[in-house]
Parts: sequence; C-alpha cells; structure tokens
Amino acid sequence: MLFTLKPARRKMRFLPLIAATYFMVSGGPYGIEDILGGAGFARAIVILLVLPVVWSLPTALMIGELTSAIPAEGGFYVWVRRALGPFWGYQEGWLSLSASIFDMAIYPAIFVLYLGKFSPSLTAGWNGYLWSLAVVVVCSVWNLRGAPAVGNGSMGLFVLLLSPFVIFVVLGVWRGIVLHPVVQWGQAGSESALSTAILVAMWNYMGWDNASTVAQEVEHPQRNYPRAMIAASALVAFTYILPLVAMALTGLPVGSFSTGDWTTAAASIGGPLLGLAVVAGGAITGIGMFNALVMSYTRVPMAMAEEGMLPRMLARRNSRGVPWVSVLLCGLAWALALKLPFERLISIDLILYGSSLLLEFVALVVLRIREPDLARPFKAGNLAFACSLGIGPAVLIGFALYASRGEKVMGSTSALIFSVAVALLGAVLYWLTVAQPARRRLAEVPAAD
Repeated sequence: MLFTLKPARRKMRFLPLIAATYFMVSGGPYGIEDILGGAGFARAIVILLVLPVVWSLPTALMIGELTSAIPAEGGFYVWVRRALGPFWGYQEGWLSLSASIFDMAIYPAIFVLYLGKFSPSLTAGWNGYLWSLAVVVVCSVWNLRGAPAVGNGSMGLFVLLLSPFVIFVVLGVWRGIVLHPVVQWGQAGSESALSTAILVAMWNYMGWDNASTVAQEVEHPQRNYPRAMIAASALVAFTYILPLVAMALTGLPVGSFSTGDWTTAAASIGGPLLGLAVVAGGAITGIGMFNALVMSYTRVPMAMAEEGMLPRMLARRNSRGVPWVSVLLCGLAWALALKLPFERLISIDLILYGSSLLLEFVALVVLRIREPDLARPFKAGNLAFACSLGIGPAVLIGFALYASRGEKVMGSTSALIFSVAVALLGAVLYWLTVAQPARRRLAEVPAAD
C-alpha cells in the first residue's frame, strides 16, 4: 500500500509578521489626529516619542521573551494559564475577547468614514452599516485562507497605505525648507484635551500581544517574534511622528485637527490627488487592521476550547489550520456590535485591554521564578529588569482609569464602573461554564507543555 504525505502547511514569514503586527497595533497615522488637535505639534510629538519607551517597548520585550519560550497557539492566554492557573487564564481570554467587542467596531467605522469622503451618498443612511458589514464578511473570508494569506495581504496593504504619506512627508519638508513658514509648535489647550490626547496615543500604541496568538502559524517563532516586535515598534513610531513633523514644517494650523483631517492637510500640501490618495489610505487602514485582528482574536477561543474552557466546536479547523468556527462566530459577534456607538469608548477598550496586559507582565515574572530552566531563546534582561518592565504600562493604565472616572456611557454609568463590571463578569462565567473536573485537570497540567 502506498502512503502519500500531506504537504506541510505554509507558515507566515518574518516580513509578513511585521506587517500583520503593524496593522494589529497601528494602521498608519490615521487615528492620531485627535492627539494633534488636543496637544499641539510639540506636545504631540513628545507624547508619541515617550509612549513607545514606556508603553510599547516593555510590552514588545515581554512578548518577545514569552513567545520565544512558549510559542503556542493562543499566545497570551497560554502564558497566563501556565503561570497563574486556569482561573486567571480564563480571565485573560475573557478580558481580551470582551475588549475586542469595543475595539473591532472602530475599524469598519474608519473604513466608512473615509469612503464617505469620496462621495457622502455612498455611506448615507443604512449604506454605512452595509459597508461596515461588508468589511466584516470580506475579512472573515480572507482569514479562512490562513495566516500566511493574511500576512502577505498585510504587506501589500502596508505599501498602499503609506505611499501617500511618503509623498506627504517629502512635500511637507520641502515646503518648510523653501518657504520658511511660521511653525506653530505650541498650542494652548485644556487639561482635559491633553488627557484625551494621551489616552488616544495609548490606544494607537496598544495591541502588541495580539500577534502572539498565531505563533504556531509563523516560521521559526522563537527567532522571528523578538525581532518582529522591535522592528514593528520602531516602524509604528516613525510613521506617527514623521507626518506630524512634516505637517508642522508647512505651517498648517492645528487648532481644530480631528479624525479624518489628514485629507485636508494632504490636499493643501500636494493638491486634490494627494488628498484622494490619503482618503484611499484611510479606507485601507480600516480593512487592514480589522483583517489582522480577526486572525489574532479568533485563536483565543480556539485555544480555550482545546483545553475545555469553551465548547469543543470552537477548536475545529479547516484544511489550512484556521479555526473556522471561531472565525465565523466572532465575525457574527462583531457584526452585531457595528451599530453600537463603541467607536467613542476608547477608555473602556484601554481599561479591559490594560487589565489583560498587566496579567501578561505578571506571568512573565512568575514564569521566571517558577520555571527558571525554561528555554528562553530571547530573554528580556535579568529578573529585576523583567520585574521593572510592567511599571511604565501599569502607571499609564492607572492614568487611563483616573481619566475615565468622569466619562459616561449608557446613560449615567461611568466608563470605569462599566469596565469593572465587564471584567468581573469573567469570574462569574468561569464558575458557571467550566466544569469542576476540567478546572482540576487544567490546574494539574501546564499549558503548552
């Protein structure tokens, strides 16, 4: 009898991993307009320079170490489960997935916002919702083709997205050199406007751990993840700061700069064609970010289902290794959330995501202490340095909690109270949905052992 070997599944390579990570975190300069409008050029640039050091870099180092040590599907869920046990692993998964409901409604909204700049009639009335729904459907189908398809597609979208801004930066710098306009570096702003600018900057720099959930679908994850995290961190910072510097050098006013105003700035510097190119880039941002995050988030229910935390059907995969049931069900949940006004609730997203991020930093330290002999191809310094990595992110998350105390959602409920209620629901769901034998078994068996 002849036996035929199944061909090995293709895996995501180094450059596509960088591109996919870039879209999970950033998606280009779109979204930072409110930082500029609230803080002015000088303070916006300082914020965007400081946050990578105290927010992005510690996270990238933590992810680099844990992914190189435990390159498992499910990423951050597996790390926390292994370090802190099944209860906290479940909370990590719950916090990430509940945050995704608030997060994923934003990206189709960005697509619709920029599409409407081509022609307002395209997105008028229910047309806007239908376009948002189309983004969910297209990206879900795209993801069914596998992680390599998403990564390779992200590379193409990355080039299309940033091409107009390369021209924007060149023309802006040239205009500053030739015309010597008066640069309005400073801007009088309120304390609340500056606070909002910092929160928006944090949101624009978060999501690095999302790349970890597809580790088994990446070539040589122990080697590629640490390098990809550092490279993507630098890339995100540069693509935020350079357009701001170029815009400042042109002497353009910034007083009322807000979401979607890159189009106006581009048209004033390079004419209507550059303005249209920036509009197209904004639409690409919405698709690219949603597509990459579908890949990330859908691996979490799959990993939890494989361990008995969720129904087993969520672990089913197609021939390309894609958890197709998880993709379809998550896509349905995100589609149902499209009509909710969550695109304004950045503070809720930050609080839920920040809570899950802090659990990951705790997992880093606990694994250093409990499993000192665990092979770590990449190591983020000694134990003291590893303990210090979470300080900057913890301070910023504390600031987000403080800043959100007065923000109201759903009537008179504060964003902080609402976020805490959502987080506590995870503990209730754990005791209701995970059977006692499963809890005992998971407590005895290390994750990804």
